[in-house]
Amino acid sequence: MVVFFIIVIVLCLIIAAASIKVVRQSEVRIIERFGKYNFTAEAGLNFILPFADKVRAVVSLKQQTMDVTPQSVITKDNVTITIDTVVFYQIMDPVKAVYEIESLQKGIAYIAITTIRDIVGKMNLDDTFSSRDAINTQLRDILDEATDKWGCKVDRVEIKDIKPPADIRDAMEKQMNAERNKRAIILEAEGKRQADITLAEGNKQATILNAEAERESSIRRAQGIRESKILEAEGNAEAIKKVADAKAAEIKLVYSAIMDTKPDQNLVALKSLDALEKISQGSANKVFIPFDATKAMGALGAATEVLKNDKQ
Repeated sequence: MVVFFIIVIVLCLIIAAASIKVVRQSEVRIIERFGKYNFTAEAGLNFILPFADKVRAVVSLKQQTMDVTPQSVITKDNVTITIDTVVFYQIMDPVKAVYEIESLQKGIAYIAITTIRDIVGKMNLDDTFSSRDAINTQLRDILDEATDKWGCKVDRVEIKDIKPPADIRDAMEKQMNAERNKRAIILEAEGKRQADITLAEGNKQATILNAEAERESSIRRAQGIRESKILEAEGNAEAIKKVADAKAAEIKLVYSAIMDTKPDQNLVALKSLDALEKISQGSANKVFIPFDATKAMGALGAATEVLKNDKQ
């Protein structure tokens, strides 16, 4: 009897263990009943019917990565290159991912390979290196559209590496070295040209400044000479004016003295005689006296005698 109870308890524990399923976060389990889809067990504690229900598949809902096997692709200009690609995808509908395709990863890989060959086969070698973003975008769009019926969403496709043949790599390295040397020579020549331009501009500015300084100096020298001459002329004019003023004052003084003595005709005649005497002192001077002047001279002689008598 005790053994029977023990067997019953063990069977109950086995049935309970078989009917209770714990699903982890970011996972789901596809449950089948007698080989047919029954329901999807979400994260947490789930109960199934023992011996009738079975877990068909455990599907991860996380974003997953898949490395596509490196493929040899022939470009438009007949160069064979090897392309290594990685695909980022996420299962949105677990039921479709399990029942619509036998192997989701193989399907994604095959579509990625054929799409890469189609896209790169229409491009030249140089375009494959310079158009990686365009290739990635086209791959993602085509894969996302093709895998939508499988309940999968392709979020991103990246080309990890593009390897051309060894001889092509050597030629490309030589071309790159030539380009670098060319750019270095161009930059050096441009720098020398810029330096020459700057030096010429500096010399030009220096010449202009020197010419302006010389012009300013000449202008100032001319202004100094002009002002000096003006001052000299003003000084001479002032001296002449003072001499003229002195002569005028002298004449005025003499005239005043003469007027104060009240000159008569005899004094005037006497002064005329003095002047005549000075004129006749020269050896080459000849003086002709009119006859009418003898009367005046006689009168002057008489006047002279009178003055002498007065003085005595």
